[in-house]
Amino acid sequence: MADIVRLSDYRHRKGQVFFDRCELAQLLAVYSDRVSRGEWRDYAVDHAAGVAMFSVFRHSQDRPLYAISKMQNQRGTEYAVFDGCHRLVHAPSLSDVLSVFTERPRPVD
Repeated sequence: MADIVRLSDYRHRKGQVFFDRCELAQLLAVYSDRVSRGEWRDYAVDHAAGVAMFSVFRHSQDRPLYAISKMQNQRGTEYAVFDGCHRLVHAPSLSDVLSVFTERPRPVD
């Protein structure tokens, strides 16, 4: 006897947010650069209602150093970088918030 499967049970529900392939490529490019410098060692991807988080760690057992989030709200999609409880930067595009991790030139004395 055949089982009836409701496709609506397997479809994405409204309010679920995920990183797409292009966004993951950008996140992993920054992550791999920092791993090659020895600053970061592990990452995790989490999903909650309306939020997707990419967290980076110095050690596997530590709390995350940074969390890059993608949030869906009434105005659209917003990205933010958190350092613990503090929001460092937020913007409507992922590349804008990832610019916080780029090295800025320092003046030489």
